Amino acid sequence: MRAHYLQHAPFEGLGRLEPALLARGYQISVTRLFANESLPALADIDLLIVMGGPMSVNDEAQFPWLVAEKAFIAGAIAAGLPVLGICLGAQLIACSQGARVYPNHLREIGWFPVQAVGAGAENWQFPAQVLVLHWHGETFDLPPGAVHLARSPGCEHQAFQLGRNVIGLQFHPEATPELLREFVEQAEDDLTADQYVQPAEHILAVSTEQLAQTGALLENLLDYLLA
Repeated sequence: MRAHYLQHAPFEGLGRLEPALLARGYQISVTRLFANESLPALADIDLLIVMGGPMSVNDEAQFPWLVAEKAFIAGAIAAGLPVLGICLGAQLIACSQGARVYPNHLREIGWFPVQAVGAGAENWQFPAQVLVLHWHGETFDLPPGAVHLARSPGCEHQAFQLGRNVIGLQFHPEATPELLREFVEQAEDDLTADQYVQPAEHILAVSTEQLAQTGALLENLLDYLLA
């Protein structure tokens, strides 16, 4: 089985996803879009993961590869592949299905709680509340036919499901101590004071127990998505 991920920036790797996928027997491949690498044939992959990034889905003039990427994601969904989108990745899924992506009324950067909306039993069962890492300034409308899974005080659309095997998350369940340091070093300019923006020292001071809780959420998601 082959899991393929789309990477938009050198500092936005798989994080906790990598060992979780290897433990499930997946081989992992990547398209580094920032390096203009080619996309694979859909027939050659069994799972698509669309990672985060500092750009907007609307920045096609600056990042022309976004056009082909959106078409590739739409093709993967149409082919019935399991697809997971994280942060920008969730926005790209939404955009590929015709939904609007636009600036959120507040930026969210740091550790803030997300609450379940209460989707039906046939959908992934999001926990009642979980503290997760956020790093975004945009949001999206739900794609047509999507089920709303989770919200936060700062952003209504935190998670959604499309069909049985497409899930988008606005937050970062893949966070590890190493990824946190990379985010802070590479995007420190984002940390200007705002209602839902935490200082770097707060973001980096997350406990081992909290990271384990986020990891458990990710494991539960993969168990559902890959069943």
